[in-house]
Amino acid sequence: MPRKNFAASGSAKGLRTTSASVAAIGAALSIAVFFIGRYTGQHSARAGGTELPAKSIAVLPFDNLSRDPDNAFFAEGVQDEILTRLAKVADLKVIARTSTQKFKSAPENLPDIAKQLGVMNILEGSVQKANDQVRVNVQLINALTNTHLWAEIYDRKLTDIFAVESDIAKTIADTLQAKLTGSEKQLMASQPTTDTTAYEFYHKGRSLWEKRTGDNIPKAIEFYEQAIARDPNYALAYADLANAYVLLPYYTGARRSDSLAKAKEAALKALQLDPNIAEAHVALGKLNFFNMDLAGSLREYQRAIELKPNYATAHQWFGNDSLVSLGRFDEAIAEGKRAVELDPLSPIINADLGITLYLARRYDDAIEQLRKTLVIDPTFFYAHYNLGVALQLKGDLSAAISEYEKAKQLSDDSFAMALLGAAKGLAGDKNAAEQALKNLDQTAQDQEADEYSRALLFLSLNNKEKALRSIEKAVAARDGSSLTWIKVDPLLDPLRGDPRFEALVQKAIAPK
Repeated sequence: MPRKNFAASGSAKGLRTTSASVAAIGAALSIAVFFIGRYTGQHSARAGGTELPAKSIAVLPFDNLSRDPDNAFFAEGVQDEILTRLAKVADLKVIARTSTQKFKSAPENLPDIAKQLGVMNILEGSVQKANDQVRVNVQLINALTNTHLWAEIYDRKLTDIFAVESDIAKTIADTLQAKLTGSEKQLMASQPTTDTTAYEFYHKGRSLWEKRTGDNIPKAIEFYEQAIARDPNYALAYADLANAYVLLPYYTGARRSDSLAKAKEAALKALQLDPNIAEAHVALGKLNFFNMDLAGSLREYQRAIELKPNYATAHQWFGNDSLVSLGRFDEAIAEGKRAVELDPLSPIINADLGITLYLARRYDDAIEQLRKTLVIDPTFFYAHYNLGVALQLKGDLSAAISEYEKAKQLSDDSFAMALLGAAKGLAGDKNAAEQALKNLDQTAQDQEADEYSRALLFLSLNNKEKALRSIEKAVAARDGSSLTWIKVDPLLDPLRGDPRFEALVQKAIAPK
């Protein structure tokens, strides 16, 4: 699967061996400001050369003041629900939780954090839960002036937590003078479930899903399923279950066809319960992309962005999937940059922008972007091997091989190993390419065959005929995860001009 086209701030199964990435956070925070996007609001302030829109906010982690450490998941859930409601407001810029989680709940260096995240305002809070009671303490701060804009303490029954979250989000929007449409007000006030136990199961699953390491995806699936068992009408739990199944094959040995079938079933169930669940539309967008249905993919991503304008993953996949596959490079890059603005410290979102740039043949920009990604997380093998691709396309094969070697050291990812074998083949080591082909044959005994990797290896051996046959097999199997980029992929340039290949391109990207 080319570049693995990973999902939602994650990476692939090889990341099971690379969970040490936390060590890179300190470096990430010191440099993130220089690739924060240029998004600006109607009124903004300049801080250290960065425009900070007035209608922008980051919700920092909430302190868990409960005696039970298990309630940390509940505190995360309160933070996440407030953020999710705010993310549905088009007139606000809202930073994703994967970036805000890098910070403490009540840091002293608010101006620095604001600049790094590209926002003017920060929400701090704490949660204390005891039996059926909950206390939520929040304060909204202008981070540049350290002005407290609003603060409140909510002492409520646990069953009232959803009303509290909705009220906090609505008050923040009003305080920042964000314009709200009628539909946005409805979406902000919606109650995802009435079952507080299901709510806690869901947020345990979501917290694990965001980590993208070890066995966290299968564990997240278990918690989502427990949430659904408690509340069979919990649409958001079905939607995130769908996205977990979308990712599952790329973290584990799960068969892609089985996982994607379960993802589709869960996404459709979510939309049956609530057609306005952005996360379900995103899952269907990715599934359509994998099925080579670019028109369907575009439609679902656009709908997700309409419903949740600050949804970083929707912008990421819209750009890196559908738009770039059709050669709509300016739009694809704009979507990728928007995703980075909304989730500036996400390794996968930054890396996917780098991929979009080299698919657009902007190799210098791609190399710069992927190197920035590796400052965030030097252990991110996905960024290493995509940097290798950009360097190879730029013409620096030895530097590319070095990056592929680093990716191989950090993971057991089969595509990274295929890239390494192909690069060595191009450099004259045909034995390395042939051995990589044998390794792929052994891997395919347990998983679906990766015909794209085979095609690259055959090209490195100057065997265009076998490369074409591999591409034909992938297209026949509708393996969009490997070949939907076929129209624009520079690695397949040796086949361009061959009538059989051009016919395959048209078949892969034709409207469905």
